[in-house]
Amino acid sequence: MTVQDIRSFNRFYTNVIGALDYGRHLYAPYTLTESRVLYELAHAPRTDAADLRAQLHLDAGYLSRILNKFEEDGLVERGPSETDPRRRRITLTSPGREAAALLDERARETVGALLDTVRAEDRPRLAEALRTVRALLGDGRAPRPEDVVLREPAPGDLGWIVQRNAALYAAEYGFNADYEGLVARIVADYGEDHDPHLERTWIAELDGRPVGCVMCVRDDAPEAARLRLLLVEPDARGLGIGDRLVGALVDFAREVGYREVVLWTNDILGAARRIYQRHGFVLVAEKPHRSFGQDLTGQDWRLDLHATPERRRGVAGGGAG
Repeated sequence: MTVQDIRSFNRFYTNVIGALDYGRHLYAPYTLTESRVLYELAHAPRTDAADLRAQLHLDAGYLSRILNKFEEDGLVERGPSETDPRRRRITLTSPGREAAALLDERARETVGALLDTVRAEDRPRLAEALRTVRALLGDGRAPRPEDVVLREPAPGDLGWIVQRNAALYAAEYGFNADYEGLVARIVADYGEDHDPHLERTWIAELDGRPVGCVMCVRDDAPEAARLRLLLVEPDARGLGIGDRLVGALVDFAREVGYREVVLWTNDILGAARRIYQRHGFVLVAEKPHRSFGQDLTGQDWRLDLHATPERRRGVAGGGAG
């Protein structure tokens, strides 16, 4: 293996994916770098300029010019960070999310067309080769929070949500097949009939594989969204994935006009409850029940999207006590 071998492969692959003329390749007015910035903003809703610079290794001036262009085009909004007033928070507008979704769809179509040229029996070899490259050039380092991306479900992801919920809850809490049936119904209802403007699912992806999920669906109560099926794989915990998933859902619910987010959980799910509390959810009711082969205490939690952050923290702190 020589330097020339790697450079030759780089030239080959950039030509395959159309990196040198990425905008024309996807029929969009954005370069590869601009498209990547849009992608990161769409999958990490609480990003600021400093985070983007560090994550994408971009020159500060270059990134500033990209963000200025996006702001002029109405794709992003900039404001003070909620956690650090010295930083500027960058969020996508509705047109920005539409542009990012369109780019993502076209990129998937392009990669799908590329995979169509590979014989089915050769695809496992290709997948293994890609994993090998990532492993050898990744320095064997542990995963970092910035390695995780949030995205919309791809084909097969809804089935993954059912399978992983059933397997994890059986292994960790002893839930029986009744729980798998419940999850399957929730996912089937979403897959068959959901409003993409008011309902959404997020998949957390790490190293090309799903490691977490959450769903936002309309509740029976007026102007209320319901959080469902929050899950993080055991080997991906500790990276803040649950916080990011809940944060993305809350931002989405607020953006599309819901007044509150509600959820039902069980008291044995301590890690999830702590995430809900950090985001301002308040425990409003609990009741013992026998479900999924276990004696449990069900809990109803609520987040008032119109409350101020200070008021939410105060109420949540009182409820936790």
